[in-house]
Parts: sequence; C-alpha cells; structure tokens
Amino acid sequence: MQPLAVNSAGRPGALTITPFDGAVTVRFSDAIIASSERAKVLYEEGHDPVFYIPFDDIYFEFLEKTNTTTRSSLKGTASYWRVQAVGGAADDFMWAYETPDTPALAIACHGAFDPDKARIDADPAEDKRHTPHIPE
Repeated sequence: MQPLAVNSAGRPGALTITPFDGAVTVRFSDAIIASSERAKVLYEEGHDPVFYIPFDDIYFEFLEKTNTTTRSSLKGTASYWRVQAVGGAADDFMWAYETPDTPALAIACHGAFDPDKARIDADPAEDKRHTPHIPE
C-alpha cells in the first residue's frame, strides 16, 4: 500500500496518509453516523492513527457545524461538528480540515471522529491469498 501523502520522515510530527483496505463504521448511541469502504488512515508522529472518512460517506443530518477551530502546523485549520442522535448529543464529535495545508491534502473533504465520543469499528478486507477456502 503506497502512502497518499508523506512528509519528511526525519521531521518531527511527520504525516503519512494511506488508504484503509476495508470498511469503517462510526456510531453515536445506536445511530450510524458514517460508513465507508474509502477511509484513509493518518499517521502522525507522536499521535494515535486516525481514520478519515470521505464527506460523501458521512450522514451530515446528524451533525451541526460549530464555531470551534484548532490549528495544526502540518494539517492546517480544523473545523468541528456537534452530533445529535437517538436522544443524545456531543460537542466536537467530528473534525475536518476542509482546506488542509499541503502535507495533508489527501484528507481534504474527509472527517475524523473523537474516539472517546464515537464508536469506531474498522473491519479489514479479507485477504483472499492467505484465507483458507473449503472447496465446494
């Protein structure tokens, strides 16, 4: 799997973004907020890996954009969304770099979710080369 965007590995906080081969589903309470087979994984030195899901695979009817923003020296300015579903709500549930800086261009129009507020299930695709099959 080839990285989609790579920063110099020797640079502190370097980024690597790769496609995730499988399905990622994001839930809040019992509601599915996002589901994708086109997710990307962002690896940033000193941080846990983060799944980014294309906007087309996010159910924005459960989300409301807020005024919250944060700034990353490698990714740019992140905007945040609040979730409301199944009688519950959480602030800063999702964030996105709508117009990311150059090292993070591969996550433009993708959202990430707070793992402390969301249930994020990642199911890797089956590796057919190494999975035994029973002949019919």
